[in-house]
Amino acid sequence: MRVVAAFLSWAVAGAAWATDIRVLSAVALEPGLAKVAEQFRKETKNRVRVLFFAGTPQLERRLAVGEPADVLVGPAGLMNDQLRRGKLDAESHSFIGRVGIGVTVRADAPDPDIATLDRFKQSLLGADSIVYNHASTGLYLEKLFELLGIAEQLKMKTVRYVNSAQVLEHVIGGKGIEIGFGTITEIKQFEPKGLRLVGPLPEQVQNSTAYSAAVITEAPEAEVAKDFVRYIGTPAAKAFFSAAGIE
Repeated sequence: MRVVAAFLSWAVAGAAWATDIRVLSAVALEPGLAKVAEQFRKETKNRVRVLFFAGTPQLERRLAVGEPADVLVGPAGLMNDQLRRGKLDAESHSFIGRVGIGVTVRADAPDPDIATLDRFKQSLLGADSIVYNHASTGLYLEKLFELLGIAEQLKMKTVRYVNSAQVLEHVIGGKGIEIGFGTITEIKQFEPKGLRLVGPLPEQVQNSTAYSAAVITEAPEAEVAKDFVRYIGTPAAKAFFSAAGIE
């Protein structure tokens, strides 16, 4: 009985010590960050609740209204802006990695040739449709296609959606030669649903976004938040991010 009582006492005390922290994050980091958060919980008993948002504007709105949170994970532009405003702790900051744009097709469709920039252009011109979003990925692709001199030729067969999830669902449900675009991390998440990552954009035109994490200045659980941000920089966490396509 003493052993059981001692165990129960320890378990209750351990539960009392556990802390919950809230993280606001860009959705592009979801496949890696979710696993890092779970591993952090296993090692420290502290729980991490991550709220993922489709783009920077959504994160900015949450921050502007004072959403209670301990850690922000976002692209360099957002992080630098919040640092200038004094909203983030400059001493508790960790670089995560870069996420590039990927080319994707339906799992049973032939791979388009994207080995060189010229072959990439020819594959786009030969496709039945080109699918991408209205967010940052789509805005970049708009400019890229103009620079490549193929914007007008692609216009009539281009399909646009608000977010990447809708883009990827469209490609999965396609019948012809559809070529879709999204962040590599998001494409990898959809591969079990019937999608295939062909590869990143050709190196000469790749557009990678850098992401980092930092403790929010008014974090309710600042000490555990600092521990989590430090953990994000460990080799164990980097392995999870790398496996998810975050380099």
